[in-house]
Amino acid sequence: QVQLEESGGGLVQPGGSLRLSCVASGFVFDQYSIGWFRQVPGKRQEEVACITHTSTTRVAASEQGRYAISRDNAKNTAYLQMNNLKPEDTGIYVCGAIYAAAACVDTSIDFWGKGILVAVSS
Repeated sequence: QVQLEESGGGLVQPGGSLRLSCVASGFVFDQYSIGWFRQVPGKRQEEVACITHTSTTRVAASEQGRYAISRDNAKNTAYLQMNNLKPEDTGIYVCGAIYAAAACVDTSIDFWGKGILVAVSS
């Protein structure tokens, strides 16, 4: 059974940090690129970071310098390190897997996690 499970979210004060984890099972993890997406009510889902199956990384322009994506294939896990968090970072963060892709286009994602809430507030 294919599964992606996010963890590490929660409430954090502005300027704080969180590390999200996306643990995969049921498919060959190292053959898939992993993307992190943010969902905010009333807005289109946006990609915040992507790491390909060859470990090439991409972080959205608005998050560069604050977010970093990584993966540990031995643990079937991808990570999103978020630093200097701002209230506008608040949202549901969802990880998605796409087979052997050079980019994490959300319309092409093969498997989705359920998402986890990140709330940045004082």
